[in-house]
Amino acid sequence: MRRTVFFVSDGTGITAETIGHSVLTQFEGVDFETFRLPFVDTEAKAEHAALRIRTSHMKTGMRPIVVNTIMDESLSNTVATGGGLMLDVFAPFIAPLEEELGLQRSSHVGKAHGLTNFAEYEARINATNYALSHDDGIDVRYDDSEVILVGVSRVGKTPTCLYMALHYGVKAANYPLTEEDLQRFELPARLKPYKSRLYALSIDAERLAQVREARRPGSAYATLAQCRRELEIAEKLYRREGIPMQSTTNTSIEEIASKILSQLGIEKHMF
Repeated sequence: MRRTVFFVSDGTGITAETIGHSVLTQFEGVDFETFRLPFVDTEAKAEHAALRIRTSHMKTGMRPIVVNTIMDESLSNTVATGGGLMLDVFAPFIAPLEEELGLQRSSHVGKAHGLTNFAEYEARINATNYALSHDDGIDVRYDDSEVILVGVSRVGKTPTCLYMALHYGVKAANYPLTEEDLQRFELPARLKPYKSRLYALSIDAERLAQVREARRPGSAYATLAQCRRELEIAEKLYRREGIPMQSTTNTSIEEIASKILSQLGIEKHMF
């Protein structure tokens, strides 16, 4: 089965897309083709969105699914004329909250992702710069770090660090275990003072070989035997040193980051 999904918003569309994807993953056997329609904040844009939804319905013969976070009821009604299944993300929560708080909502566009807290935004930018400057052992001064990811090459350390920085403002560094580190079979001296901040990432050898082959085709670095050897030594080292570890093979970056923060006791809120 194939269905078309539109994430429609008067802002960036990040909220609609994030929540929508979380819901859609609950339905196996359906191939969802998704489109994000951000900044639908005028009647003309709402009419254009409705036209796209209507056209998709005519083309596929199946009613599109519309995940909607538009705050203006009039614009939402216009989008609804496209004939899609309208799923208003905020609707189930607004009325109960208005009753509980004794307040009416203020329908301001883009508040979820706007610069409403400059201190938090600056913290995220600083954390991102930190992750970039401490990527793959470029800078090994870890005094300001909150977490240091360790692992062999290409297990997902860099994207995980950047995700934690951008979304949580966490100062995350990463250190790649070198061939020399593996031969010595001991924690590198530069990491020992920060052992409580270490977290290891691993991956299935077959998947690692695929990733490395794409980066360096035909190299010894990418062979399955080399990948298995490095991972086996590294994982034994983690267990001996008591470093928490998780596999990135079949895990989303969101889940990887969440588990790291939870296991290390780092309490940071998204956005």
